Amino acid sequence: MHFLFGMFVGMKGLRMIMWTILLVLAILHRASSHGIQPLSRIAIHKATLALDNLAYVKASPTVLGLNGQNTEWVTVEYSSPNPSMDDWIGVFSPANFSASTCPAENPRVYPPLLCSAPIKFRYANYTSPDYKVNRKGSLKLQLINQRSDFSFALFSNGFLNPKLVAVSNTVSFANPNAPVYPRLAQGKQWDEMTVTWTSGYGIDEAEPFVQWGPKGGHQQHSPAVTLTFERSSVCGAPARTVRWRDPGYIHTIFLKELWPNRVYTYKLGHRLFNITYVWSKEYQFRASPFPGQNSLQRVVIFGDMGKDEADGSNEYNNFQRGSLNTTKQLIKDLKNIDIVFHIGDICYANGYISQWDQFTAQIEPIASAVPYMLASGNHERNWPGTGSFYENNDSGGECGVLAETMFFVPAENRAKYWYSTDYGMFRFCIADSEHDWREGTEQYKFIEHCLASVDRQKQPWLVFLAHRVLGYSSDLSYAVEGSFGEPMAKENLQKLWQKYKVDIAIYGHAHNYERTCPIYENQCTDNEKRYYKGTLKGTIHVVAGGAGASLSPFTTLKTKWSLFRDYDYGFVKLTAFDHSNLLFEYKKSSDVKVYDSFRISRDYRDILACTVDSCPPTTLAS
Repeated sequence: MHFLFGMFVGMKGLRMIMWTILLVLAILHRASSHGIQPLSRIAIHKATLALDNLAYVKASPTVLGLNGQNTEWVTVEYSSPNPSMDDWIGVFSPANFSASTCPAENPRVYPPLLCSAPIKFRYANYTSPDYKVNRKGSLKLQLINQRSDFSFALFSNGFLNPKLVAVSNTVSFANPNAPVYPRLAQGKQWDEMTVTWTSGYGIDEAEPFVQWGPKGGHQQHSPAVTLTFERSSVCGAPARTVRWRDPGYIHTIFLKELWPNRVYTYKLGHRLFNITYVWSKEYQFRASPFPGQNSLQRVVIFGDMGKDEADGSNEYNNFQRGSLNTTKQLIKDLKNIDIVFHIGDICYANGYISQWDQFTAQIEPIASAVPYMLASGNHERNWPGTGSFYENNDSGGECGVLAETMFFVPAENRAKYWYSTDYGMFRFCIADSEHDWREGTEQYKFIEHCLASVDRQKQPWLVFLAHRVLGYSSDLSYAVEGSFGEPMAKENLQKLWQKYKVDIAIYGHAHNYERTCPIYENQCTDNEKRYYKGTLKGTIHVVAGGAGASLSPFTTLKTKWSLFRDYDYGFVKLTAFDHSNLLFEYKKSSDVKVYDSFRISRDYRDILACTVDSCPPTTLAS
């Protein structure tokens, strides 16, 4: 008996040990799936001067953007009398990174040599494998217009105790203040489009406006509003310390009373007080269809894309290697895209403020042509003591300030990043998973109102979007928690999805792709997998978090509700052909081929039909 009891305890203990190991592995994966971040390991406070008269760094050309370009390549040549394999070239902006520019509140015992981390770097032998022998090397680096000059520095002794060996001449754009990187977004009304852009001009220097009008028609000037923020506006390090960078000025204009589907052209402008003008190039967009309009409408949705350096440089949060490919494929197919939803974890700047410029530059061909709508993610919002539902440091001290300022969303209060938007036959309800969404909260009431207020005869396609998986996911980390989705989410929200017959709920956060059956309370409500006719009787849940950031593994556990999983980079596309036919496609970023799809075909009366918990109970008396 004692032996059997001991054996039972031993087996039970072994199972507990195994689950503990799985939990630790999941936690380690979540911490390490973002990969090595070499830029964050540079010990700025330990940098020392080791300037050598025999060493040099030279950059050319010294003036960029002479023909109005906002992206240029420079050649950096360098030499060291004592080269080593761990020498590296850092790119700094502003060019002066010396101790003389350290802010008084910089919390360090000794003034550091570097007051800011480099915006990116590459090893000195990256394209010069004989650097250690020849003592010379060169790099081709891509720069974007970021409102300040640049310099390039050669460091020896690696990252932990870097020694500054040589600093280059400065390089700058012909007009560093120029208006750049326009991003469109739907306004609070269906016939309104907003244009947001960045410049170096404050309102005491120039008046921001947009010249716009129907393509080939009369062009008018409309004024823009201007926002910015200070170092004290963000919440902590590194955003407030070594990676603070002046964000410039963010301008937004509201183009109203647009004709549905008409093509408009626009140019960003600044009228200086000496009566001269600074212009961007000309862009164009197609106005949104009116709610309920019966026309071809194509929507792209993804999460967790991030950004990457086209020149191969290392940067902070250096784990979004799939982002450039996804961006490139969307640009190639832009003529077949009407609106984009990037549902959280936008650029993974995590306090490295210069990387928001890089991201807006990367997506400019997309965001300047179609509405680029955001949802808030943990890497934009979360910071202790700031009202975020999750009290962690994922935003790197940004606490939502960057996302809320750099991009417009039609929320009543941009600090509460939830909103609804109509696009033709679609109604989108976008939740903010980083604020409390539980029953009884302000956001819960918004979600219910968004779902309840849509006229399904005009807008039959009802889509719920959020960053975290508030529904179903087989991601390893969720499976180990035992929740297969964000804890508490389904318990609080599934009755709303069911009651208001949400067709599809799409999430990011888990860096993979997965599609469920139509589901309610963990049970498939339809056994069909590809072609749904009539009422779904449940909501199809989709994870589309594989747009660029390092991929997340799935659990090996099998669930009845998971129909398709893919461990690869990609995005989803919804195509509404009319009020009765919708096509869903999952495309890989590698070849843009369709790897998963389904169709919904139904009449309006199918949406009216009651399903489980979708209609209120009645009695003979009522």
